Amino acid sequence: MKKKLTVLLAVLAATVLAGWGAPGIATAAPAKIYLGGGSGILVLKGGNSASACTLTTIGHAKTGELIGITAGHCGKPGQVVLSETYSDRGQAGVITYSNAKDDVAIIQFDKSRVVPQRSVNGVTIRSIDTRPIGFPTIACKTGRTTGNTCGIAWFSDGDVHFSQICVIEGDSGSPVVVGDRLVGMVNAYYFLGCIGPETGTNIGPVLNYVKTTKYKGFTPI
Repeated sequence: MKKKLTVLLAVLAATVLAGWGAPGIATAAPAKIYLGGGSGILVLKGGNSASACTLTTIGHAKTGELIGITAGHCGKPGQVVLSETYSDRGQAGVITYSNAKDDVAIIQFDKSRVVPQRSVNGVTIRSIDTRPIGFPTIACKTGRTTGNTCGIAWFSDGDVHFSQICVIEGDSGSPVVVGDRLVGMVNAYYFLGCIGPETGTNIGPVLNYVKTTKYKGFTPI
């Protein structure tokens, strides 16, 4: 959403999970963090505050890094990202790009700790469809605030779409799917949450943006 949801973190995980171990004592491996399109994420803003958003998708850059996509207004380059579900397990990644024009942000994840997921809370992403959606297509999303909701797609101009999917603050970045095909992300709503229409970026322009970065392209898991 253009309205940002700020949450207070009751317990902030330590960003350094391993220190100097005593001689002869094994250090436990850091716990894994599971993330996929539809997972809630927290973007640290400093102090004890964070913005809550939703991950659009996760996969591999053409250059090999594990990256994810979310809405651009969720954070700025350099800001640390946690999994909302596994916030006690520490840093999952960091925002490396944020494009205000297309409202798209890229997160680079720690490949040694983050386990990418294809299915999250009722949404499974098996492929990408760059064709614009429009009436009378039924599209769905999974967001960290309102969960899995569906609605009719009204129209698209090729770059953005408008639908009747229920979204409110915190659902920014949610994957918009038709079946198991990723077609876009949630960016905002008009008038009233879950009443006014949802609007978001189509996945085609999102992927075109990723190609202009150091990652050179993106393939979902």
